[in-house]
Amino acid sequence: MKKLYDGVQRFCAAHPRFGIPNLMRVIVIGNVAVYILMLLTQNSDASALSFLTFNLNGLLHGEVWRIVTFIFYPSAGSPFWLLISLYFYYWIGSTLERQWGTAKFNLYYISGTLLTVLGAILASLISGNPYLTVAGTGYVNLSMFFAFAFLFPDTTVLFMFIIPVKMKWLAYLDGALFAFDIIRAIGAHNWAGVVLPVVALLNFAVFIWPEVHYLAARTKTQYSPKTVQFKQAAKQQAQEKGYHHKCAVCGRTDTDYPDLQFRYCSKCAGYHCFCQDHIFNHVHFTEE
Repeated sequence: MKKLYDGVQRFCAAHPRFGIPNLMRVIVIGNVAVYILMLLTQNSDASALSFLTFNLNGLLHGEVWRIVTFIFYPSAGSPFWLLISLYFYYWIGSTLERQWGTAKFNLYYISGTLLTVLGAILASLISGNPYLTVAGTGYVNLSMFFAFAFLFPDTTVLFMFIIPVKMKWLAYLDGALFAFDIIRAIGAHNWAGVVLPVVALLNFAVFIWPEVHYLAARTKTQYSPKTVQFKQAAKQQAQEKGYHHKCAVCGRTDTDYPDLQFRYCSKCAGYHCFCQDHIFNHVHFTEE
């Protein structure tokens, strides 16, 4: 996982302009456009737009556009739930893009799309059903949701527009339902129902791995004597210089940029702080 993630980081550093800026806006507009077309054609031919969905049979017949167009196929039936869903995932995706940058977010979304396609192909081969169809970005959206909940666990949303709930609790609930569906598929010997969702969410494991490693390292050292000394040094620095955190690469501080996130690198020798743009993109300090 780490090598894959390091490869992603190197690619993003070498190609900062890769991808489509504000990708989620394109996804939302595409979903709305297809939904309008569905409304216009549902009386004459309810399956008129089925050529946009993905299945192995279509791919084998040269319909390669299905690899992309299935992400624009709306997963919600009613206009109300479609708008709620599109707004929610637009918000999540836009936040991730601001957090990660355009290149990394595009890679995350594209990898989720391709893994969904791969999962559908494997599921079709296992089940012997080349017509197994994927329509919509349900698994890609779930992957985005898990990433958002991991990075911003204490963000609060109104569940059913009434009950304030932190994202981490919604993620726990979704994770439990996801695991239940997998277990149920295993019990029914529905191996296609196991392969498709698991493969489709592999990008979450790759992209979030360093965050897991960071939290594990922080938990391991949070009660050590060095941690106490570090907190004392940080408090003294705040009193003397007027800020708590300063990026060792760009020099930005939490006083000048209060919305910027700062972290300390566990691989650097000593205590070196980096902003969110450089925590995974810097040359590690070593002991001289």
